[in-house]
Amino acid sequence: YENYERLKFSNRSLAMAEQQEQLPCPDYKSYLSEPDESCKDFIMQQTMMRIKDPKRSLDFYTRVLGMRLLKRFDYPSMKFSLYFVGYEKAEDIPADEEERTRWMLSKKATVELTHNWGTEDDPNFSYHNGNKEPRGFGHIGLAVPDVYKACERFESLGVNFVKKPNDGKMKGIAFITDPDGYWIEILSPNKLPTLE
Repeated sequence: YENYERLKFSNRSLAMAEQQEQLPCPDYKSYLSEPDESCKDFIMQQTMMRIKDPKRSLDFYTRVLGMRLLKRFDYPSMKFSLYFVGYEKAEDIPADEEERTRWMLSKKATVELTHNWGTEDDPNFSYHNGNKEPRGFGHIGLAVPDVYKACERFESLGVNFVKKPNDGKMKGIAFITDPDGYWIEILSPNKLPTLE
C-alpha cells in the first residue's frame, strides 16, 4: 500500500502533495489499522467473471497468461459450468477430487470463469466489461517480472491492448483484454510506473 502511495505522488509537485487534505478520503491512514481478530484467517480467494465461450477463455488464461486450470465444476440441471484458474504448481494439485476442491478453495487470488451454457453459440451475445457506461467493475491485475517483455509476448500472440506500456501519461504499465473484453492490468513490482 505504501508503494502505491509513493507511486501516486512520486512525480507530482510538492504543491500537489500539500493539497492532499483536499483529496477524497484524506484520512485514509486511519484505515491502516490491524483488522478485527475474527478476520485473521480470511483470504481473498476468487474473482468471478462471466464468460461467453470457455474454449476461448481457457485458452487465453492458460496459454496466454500462463495460469493453470485448477478445478472445473459442472451443473447440468442449471446449465452452467465454473472454471477456476490461477498460478499454482501442477505438483501441488491433489489427485483426489474432494481434496482438490478443498485445496483450490484455500488458494489466494484465483479467477472463477463462469459459463452459462449456450452463450457461445449466440453471435450477438456479449457481457458488459464494466469499463463502458455505466461503469462499475474495472479490471484484474497481474504482476510480472518485466512489463515490456510480457507485452512483447502478448503482442506476438495477438492480444488486444487497451494501453501499451509507453502509451499515455503513466509509463510502465499496460492494459490488455481477455476474449470477453475484461481489462487486465500488467504491472511489475520490480519497476514501478512513472507519471509524465
